[in-house]
Amino acid sequence: MKQTDDAEQMTGCDTRNWLMVVQVLVIWGMISVFFSTNAFSRTPKLQNYIIDPNEINQITPVEKKVISGVFKAGDTASAVLGPYLPLKTIYRLEKQSKDIFPFTRFKAGRPFQISLYQGEFSDFEYEIDDRYRLAIRKTGDRFEVKKTSIRFEIKEEIIRVEIESDIGTALKKAGHCPSLAWELSEIFAWDINFAKDIQSGDRFEVLVEKRFRQGESKGYGDLLAAVCINNGKSYKAFRYSATNGGAGYYDENGKALQKAFLKSPVNYSKISSYFTNSRLHPILKVTRPHPGIDYAAPKNTPVKTVADGVILDMAYNKTMGRYMTIQHANGYETSYYHLNGFAKGLRKNSSVSQGDVIGYVGKTGLATGYHLDFRMAKNGRYINPMDTPVPRVEPVPAEEMNRFESRVAEYVEKLTSGQAVAMSTP
Repeated sequence: MKQTDDAEQMTGCDTRNWLMVVQVLVIWGMISVFFSTNAFSRTPKLQNYIIDPNEINQITPVEKKVISGVFKAGDTASAVLGPYLPLKTIYRLEKQSKDIFPFTRFKAGRPFQISLYQGEFSDFEYEIDDRYRLAIRKTGDRFEVKKTSIRFEIKEEIIRVEIESDIGTALKKAGHCPSLAWELSEIFAWDINFAKDIQSGDRFEVLVEKRFRQGESKGYGDLLAAVCINNGKSYKAFRYSATNGGAGYYDENGKALQKAFLKSPVNYSKISSYFTNSRLHPILKVTRPHPGIDYAAPKNTPVKTVADGVILDMAYNKTMGRYMTIQHANGYETSYYHLNGFAKGLRKNSSVSQGDVIGYVGKTGLATGYHLDFRMAKNGRYINPMDTPVPRVEPVPAEEMNRFESRVAEYVEKLTSGQAVAMSTP
């Protein structure tokens, strides 16, 4: 009896325990369902984070396109800009640019760039020469036109050459551009006649800036210092920029190299006939005076006025061909004969400055070859240009001598050391 009661009691306990387990499981299941449902309801659907591939194709990045080219013979502003700007806009830009850089001066062979922003015109750049460029920029409906300096990386270089025949050949043989001979002839033009005075054994030492763009050489910049040993005599030139902004070349004592008259109106030529009272004319075959200097030079070599002055006459005759006569101060006159042509913009009574190009070497009139017949007169009487007195221009001002001497010492140290120096981007 007791055993039966114990069995019934144990069976009741097992039943109650089982029911409790079932209830807990049911409650736990309901809680899990509840939280799972709410969790999914709060989580955004996965497809909301996926971008439709068709939408990707509709996203357009900022587009900038650069068109590079070179002006060809016969090209005009309209031909180059026409595909990107209306003709009336180009005419308006031509008028806006007239006093900055006339569109008529675009030259064949010079590079340009046109930038497009999202297919529309943005910028135009044209390299006027090796130093300057024309820049046109569109901002909104307005156009800005300006002339800017081309930025170069500058390296100072020392060049040493010894003359065997002429300076151009010596520079080329040493791996340098012969064009440097022209600049040297201009700097020393008041002391050395490069057509007559340069001889074998002469030496040059030059400190010059070389320009680079994106690692590519773009020619020479300023010539900073030069030493020429000509026929045993030393000539020195140092570039100095005064505090007022003017720049010139001076000797080591601050005296200006520039004088009242250039030694020669033609750079880097040779003398084919000297000033004389008796010469056999090569065409007329008669002996008569030749009151001038003949400079033999290639056709269209630039001819420069040797001093400031006013054009008295420019015309043509059968003997002298195209010629120009210029009146200078103190009763001096110079004449330039057998020109192939005159420089643009010049006319009778025009003022010219020393070194201005006034014409080009030719053989018009009675001439057997290309040359310039250069003559000089004083108070109406012909004189030998090589015997002309040459008063100097003003030296470095006394108040700037300390600054000048410091600059000269810097250049001399560089020439003496012989090292390549100073990389910079002006």
